[in-house]
Amino acid sequence: MGLDFIYIFKAIIIAIVEGLTEFVPVSSTGHMILVGSLIGFRTGAPGAEEFAKMFEVVIQLGAILAVVVLYWNKLWGAVVEFFTFIFTLGKKGEKGFKFGMNVLIGSIPALIVGLTLYDNIKDLFKPSAVVVGFIVGGILLIVIENRFRNKVSKRGNIATTDVFDITPIQALKVGLFQVLAMWPGMSRSASTIMGGWIAGLSTPVAAEFSFFLAVPAMIGSSAIDLFNYDFSQMNSTFIVALIVGFIVAFIISIVVMDMFVSYLKKKPMRIFAIYRVIAGIVLFALSLAGIVTLTI
Repeated sequence: MGLDFIYIFKAIIIAIVEGLTEFVPVSSTGHMILVGSLIGFRTGAPGAEEFAKMFEVVIQLGAILAVVVLYWNKLWGAVVEFFTFIFTLGKKGEKGFKFGMNVLIGSIPALIVGLTLYDNIKDLFKPSAVVVGFIVGGILLIVIENRFRNKVSKRGNIATTDVFDITPIQALKVGLFQVLAMWPGMSRSASTIMGGWIAGLSTPVAAEFSFFLAVPAMIGSSAIDLFNYDFSQMNSTFIVALIVGFIVAFIISIVVMDMFVSYLKKKPMRIFAIYRVIAGIVLFALSLAGIVTLTI
């Protein structure tokens, strides 16, 4: 069987969408589902529906690799300190150990909910659920940013401005908000940054911690999808699509991450929230008019 270049091109489009949206608060999964539905990515070849579900999760590892590359020095230093703290019985490496424990603590809520409700969550991966997530998530983003971003606490404490100064309670609050991202269209980035604001993190630190929490979250979800996927359906087209998609998502994610962090240091995220609400309303209106179908 020869390569289906049209299907591979569709996979590249989905990978571009992933790279552009993974780390900004608009929901990469939601956009991949919507764009995939519009271009027929899930119906473009025999076995495409199951492959697309796996593909849309696994190429997010390309985006996660971008986190590792961009923050390599900080991550590697933290890993070294984490194990140094263990092997020296707490005499050295406290900062890295604290950081590692905070990432683990922040990952626990999503791990529990993801393993418990995996099938239910996968059933939500359809355009209609994405529209709800776009609108609800956009409204939440506006409300929480206005209420909590850059606010001084009643005790006069300023926001946490270093990711290594995050407390376990703050990490847990962010982790609890990450659970919201399991509804497609809500956005993992938006959910964790909102949790960071409520926990008292500055916006750049909330975004940075969001990136770090994405590593175990995406590795875990990708592992589950790969384990459950029927590889007997794989063919040369799917293999090429997966490899190319991974690479494209990685390259674009590196560029977008750097630009997004620079943006957050100067401007609010309201523009992303407005975009989400408008996009959700437009899609809903188009479905009522019979122009698009929000069920698959």
